[in-house]
Amino acid sequence: MNPSQSASSPPRHFALIPAAGVGARMGGQIPKQYMPLAGRPMLLHALQTFAAHARIAHTFVVVSAEDGWIDALMTADLLQRVSILRVGGPTRQDSVFNGLNAIRDRVDDADWVLVHDAARPGLDAPLLDRLLDALAGDAVGGLLALPVVDTLKRGEGSAPSRSQETVPRAGLWAAQTPQMFPYALLQRALRQAQAQGRLGEITDDASAIEMLGLRPRLVEGSPRNLKVTLAQDAALAEFFLKGPHA
Repeated sequence: MNPSQSASSPPRHFALIPAAGVGARMGGQIPKQYMPLAGRPMLLHALQTFAAHARIAHTFVVVSAEDGWIDALMTADLLQRVSILRVGGPTRQDSVFNGLNAIRDRVDDADWVLVHDAARPGLDAPLLDRLLDALAGDAVGGLLALPVVDTLKRGEGSAPSRSQETVPRAGLWAAQTPQMFPYALLQRALRQAQAQGRLGEITDDASAIEMLGLRPRLVEGSPRNLKVTLAQDAALAEFFLKGPHA
């Protein structure tokens, strides 16, 4: 147990943002997470949301050792609530695993870790509260997600393709982040996946937990919490961030 926390203290909440990717599909000259969006670098939206939230004890952002952009984002106020970890790996899950190991001496086993995509700038305080409230006392943890409403088609291969069949959408959800799990549980899940050579199969943190035979809870998210993957996603994200509902 971390000596700064007594056995009777309630679990704290820590944010972990893997931001070591290059965002090749966006085609920009700088890593996607640093591209401007609604007047600020994309990553800064998420950092400020977590840093301003009273229920988040601290935020850690994981970048590559060669990152030359992160320091320009960090004001003196932000540095009081956010720590930079230069331990990013070649994949998202490598960065998450390295980040968890790097904060071992600051986080207790029972503390919650909220892993959030750097390219989801639309997270806001009400959505964050919804997740925290829904998972309070949960034995496993869970994630924000949206029920699938579109008709789904299975293609025959890479695009351009032809539809082979319609896939039933009942019970299907599109995963979002943050994904929130107890520190020790998430670290164990990723360590086991690494030992089994399956880290590359993990596309989000919940899938690592599922490999342990556990069932993360699905908490309804929001369309504004979209992931900016392609250039056209940026316009929609900016609409949400600049709109009257923002």
